[in-house]
Amino acid sequence: MELRKDPLTRSWVLTGDDIPETAPVPAIECRLCPGARPRLQQVSSRAAVMDQGGQWSALAAVHPNAVYHIEGEVERRGQGLYDRMPPLGAHEVLVENPKHDRQLWQADDSEIEQFLLLTAQRIQDLKGDGRFRYISVFKNHGPGAGQEFEHPNSQLTATTFIPRRVLYELRSGLDYFKQKERCVFCDMLAQDMQQGQRIIEVRGDFVALCPYATRAPYETWILPRTHDAAFERFALAHPGKMRDLGGLIKRTLQRIRTITESFHLVLHTAPNRSHASASLGYWKTLDDDYHWHIEILPILAAKAKSYTFKEVYYSPVSPETAAKRLREAAVEIN
Repeated sequence: MELRKDPLTRSWVLTGDDIPETAPVPAIECRLCPGARPRLQQVSSRAAVMDQGGQWSALAAVHPNAVYHIEGEVERRGQGLYDRMPPLGAHEVLVENPKHDRQLWQADDSEIEQFLLLTAQRIQDLKGDGRFRYISVFKNHGPGAGQEFEHPNSQLTATTFIPRRVLYELRSGLDYFKQKERCVFCDMLAQDMQQGQRIIEVRGDFVALCPYATRAPYETWILPRTHDAAFERFALAHPGKMRDLGGLIKRTLQRIRTITESFHLVLHTAPNRSHASASLGYWKTLDDDYHWHIEILPILAAKAKSYTFKEVYYSPVSPETAAKRLREAAVEIN
């Protein structure tokens, strides 16, 4: 396998003839359950959050079919106008809960809090490696989303490049800050809070909303009202706030599951500052112009194909209607 850069879109593509299938593989025993044999390789002794009884409540393990590998150097090479490099990085499974049937929308707020703190710790640790430009955390759930394991899990990848969608956000955030010396995410959130039409729920310091220009029906974002570019810094500095965030994630997923079982969830956080680019300059005002957030893209049965390949996104449900429908959805009352 290798990474190849598209000279038109400037996005990196992982390609090769031995990429493993992502469809769930039936197994007699779940490899993510405690005590399973064979079990996944734990990333390190620190890559777990322990409960009061000394058992892990959230755990990071090496993905059994990792597409990125931590050994080696970047070794970016040119082939005429084309660029290529080996798939250097890290690929981990973040086991959200030791219980096999305890998904995020079923878990206690405190259980999700532990998972979020583990996520922050793993991002922070991997950002200590200057080879990695970006750490992605995502959850694919449901048959239309490429789910790999039945056990509650998310995945993490550390890459030597910044994903194109995040790069767009970095550029837009920087351009907006140069014009107005304000964070575009903060301004968007302030206007949406004032208008109220696209707000789904507010919990503590966090807001769930349907963005103004949705890429897919019922697309939902969760943002902190307190400005911070990096999720891991925010989470580890304010661990008490992770319970509110966990509760809002839980209730938002409960709402989305009244529409569909399949969704993509992805965390957008700041890139690795130790791998800053002198030429691009995105990191000079990063603390002021970027704002971490969570994006959730539901996959409806009639639209069970990737939304990211479209030239122009099409959503047959307006964000105002989607927010109203999700607000009215039945959820657990804490």
